[in-house]
Amino acid sequence: MKNKYELLAPVGDFPMLVTAVNAGADAVFFGLKEFSMRTSPKNFTLNDLKKINTICGKKVKKYLTLNTIIYDNELNKIEKIIQKIKGKIDAIICWDLSVIELCKKYKIPFHISTQASVANSKTAEFYKKLGAERIVLARELNLKQIKKISKIIDIECFAHGAMCVAVSGRCFTSQFLFNKSANRGECIQPCRRTYKVEDVEGNQLKIQNNKIFSAKDLCTLPFIEEMKKAGIKSFKIEGRSRDPRYVDIVIRVYRKALDKKLTKEELEENLNELKKAYNRDFSSGFYIRLPTSDDFTKVEHSAATEKKHFVGKVTHYYPKINVATIKLVSNLKLNDKVIILGNTTGLIESKIEYLEHKKKSINTAEKGMEIGLKLPKVKKNDEIYVIQKK
Repeated sequence: MKNKYELLAPVGDFPMLVTAVNAGADAVFFGLKEFSMRTSPKNFTLNDLKKINTICGKKVKKYLTLNTIIYDNELNKIEKIIQKIKGKIDAIICWDLSVIELCKKYKIPFHISTQASVANSKTAEFYKKLGAERIVLARELNLKQIKKISKIIDIECFAHGAMCVAVSGRCFTSQFLFNKSANRGECIQPCRRTYKVEDVEGNQLKIQNNKIFSAKDLCTLPFIEEMKKAGIKSFKIEGRSRDPRYVDIVIRVYRKALDKKLTKEELEENLNELKKAYNRDFSSGFYIRLPTSDDFTKVEHSAATEKKHFVGKVTHYYPKINVATIKLVSNLKLNDKVIILGNTTGLIESKIEYLEHKKKSINTAEKGMEIGLKLPKVKKNDEIYVIQKK
């Protein structure tokens, strides 16, 4: 690995994967359609592994998550999966002893998932003796505790992204309310909703913040130098359910911070950059101090300072003149900031400096028009979004 610290990116589909690689990730983690803590239509299939390897090449490592609860009737299925992925990934992220046993059987490196809630040196020693190459520590630890455990085995810690109110997992709220188990990757995040506190007689308690179960997102950028000193090998970004722009912004920011010490001005600039992506305000988690009521968010969806708005898909691209044609589903104008997303394109940022309709230069294009515009190299069916301030 060329970098001293590994920057580990979340990927849920091919646009996110290409974006993560281009943004500077040293490694990516992803799930399949089953046995992943993020079940979604995104995720990958076994047939995608060849393409994933092509995109990652030799410079970007690939970690597969198989970290849900496993039942007896699934043991044969998960063994078949592990047989098929041998040689196609760099490690499996797991915690269930049945999966660990299969990794050892087929000689596949494995990392212990944060789902195991490893919080002390004795447990770290146990997993090391078992054959683990790395442990993703419990989120409840501070930097002093992490430093002690890092002397035993390679340590991976979350550096940025959403935090569950249950911290390291084992939340049952989604299961009880909607029969969708978080421990099977099906959480529909009811904790992020607005709640009223009411007793059995119907009396309601007035509370200042009705997001009483919803934690702020983790952001370690302000104390990233202390994180480095704690002996952390891999800095993990949460967000497999996010979009490529989130991955692009967050990976680029943390790449800078891991490669050199940021000045005060650079730190402020990059914190503002992080605020452009999806977030629910920021917290330091458990790293510096125990969380307080200030670490619960007041927003239900996102506090991002920018949002993306879909305007259309590329219908054709003329590489010799760097012009794309698109059928607009929303208005577009000169100087608009846009991003282009695609399976092989990943994410490209651009500024609209030329618009054409029926071979005439225009300043504003309206919904329904088929227009030409100058863009970097893109492909047919790539999606175009305008970036707007909130």
